[in-house]
Amino acid sequence: MPQSDNIVFNVLSIMRGTTVDGPGFRTSIYLAGCNHRCPGCHNPSSWNKTGGTPTTLSKILDIVEEEDFNVTLSGGDPLCNPKSTKFLIDALKRNGRNVWVYTGYTWEEIIATPLLTDTIRNADVVVEGPFIMAQKDPDLLFRGSANQRIIDIQESLASSKIILWQ
Repeated sequence: MPQSDNIVFNVLSIMRGTTVDGPGFRTSIYLAGCNHRCPGCHNPSSWNKTGGTPTTLSKILDIVEEEDFNVTLSGGDPLCNPKSTKFLIDALKRNGRNVWVYTGYTWEEIIATPLLTDTIRNADVVVEGPFIMAQKDPDLLFRGSANQRIIDIQESLASSKIILWQ
């Protein structure tokens, strides 16, 4: 495994103590880069992979430990940089964190792509699917449009079928 100071992420922002990106207080880490370019995206500046501030894995882990909350990875799309995101998820899980991942990829796309499956394998929940403006609903819990699903990763992988988070 590479040294944690050798793994660098382009971080758009880190929201400490937020309650909008999953249950309870969380540290939400917004990573730069998104290939989906959903019409109506609330943050098109997040699409550029080189945006944000270069931040080491160890610095991110220090912030998470300082805050002592569970973690949500968003962006952009964390799965646009799957190898580095896997290091982050695995490190967060080793530190006992519950990890949610927001992505524009669908579950079907994730499980059809071994690299993406391996990336999220240790996370807890994925909020998946592209944002679709025509299905936007501000009353939905933890998602922006009705097509997006909140999936329990571990249960879904174990049963080989989609199990929604409850």
